[in-house]
Amino acid sequence: MAGGSDAGCWGKFLAGSAGGVRFKEIGGKLIVLFAIFINGLLYGGTYALLAVGFALVFGVAKIVNMAHTGFYMMSAYLIFIGVSVLGYPLIVAVLLTVVGAGLIGVIAYRLFLDRIKEHETAVMIVSVGLALLIQELLLLFFGGHYKAIPPFIHGFITISDQQVSYQSILAIVVSAVALLVVWFLLSKTMLGIAIRAAAEDREAASLMGFNVGRISMIIMGISVVLAAVASSVAASIFTIFPTMWLHPLVIVLAAVILGGLGSIKGSVIGALILGFAESIVVLTVPKGGYLGGVVSLCIMIVILMIRPEGLFGITFEEERL
Repeated sequence: MAGGSDAGCWGKFLAGSAGGVRFKEIGGKLIVLFAIFINGLLYGGTYALLAVGFALVFGVAKIVNMAHTGFYMMSAYLIFIGVSVLGYPLIVAVLLTVVGAGLIGVIAYRLFLDRIKEHETAVMIVSVGLALLIQELLLLFFGGHYKAIPPFIHGFITISDQQVSYQSILAIVVSAVALLVVWFLLSKTMLGIAIRAAAEDREAASLMGFNVGRISMIIMGISVVLAAVASSVAASIFTIFPTMWLHPLVIVLAAVILGGLGSIKGSVIGALILGFAESIVVLTVPKGGYLGGVVSLCIMIVILMIRPEGLFGITFEEERL
């Protein structure tokens, strides 16, 4: 009895003392740090998939595809159509979307971008127009209402009093696996050799027998597939709407420039930096959700003032990828 009474008194003392307050504050800070870590991986992984796809197209085809996140948005709506309109199981809708989005990306490249790829300004204008076309079609058929896609896995896991959804963990794992697949493709396959050769010197690659035009078309398909994969894991966590391509576009541009134009490694690291920065702002600053893009651009500007070529920027064309 005495021991139980002593324990009760000690508990009351801690609860009312400065030491108890510090303990609670430390526990609260750890929870916030854990949430920042998980959200940073979630945001950073999604942005990294988009940034790698963008950097691949720029490195090989030498075009700035401003419609890249438009395909990300399109993929989210294709999954929504498959699940909510056609009644397909989620996994079937995702697989069909990934394949279909890749084909749409190849067709869009052939119809709109391939013919004008030598004119950088024209490519940017046409690709922005393509993204706006996707946006307006979605507004026409679905209106401006927010839509939701069911998660692959329901439920939460509790870690240190912090709940993390299984879907968030799945999104982080899928992003990491997809990035490893891209690394393997570029480093260990004949297609990867052709891609790197075309990125380093298009004329030399053509003289060596590589079909640079076909490689550029394949890269466009791969980049849109990566956007669809990012959409398949992120759309179940975030709501989808017809202007959802704008914010990721700002982040992707900032990540690619921050990491160094044409650098795949730089794009991944830049995306992770901005993902964690956005997570910190969202969780620690009042109404920080509205400041994510601004913070990303500020970080990009500061880095470029110190290192104009970016963190892993190139000096010569042959250093790409």
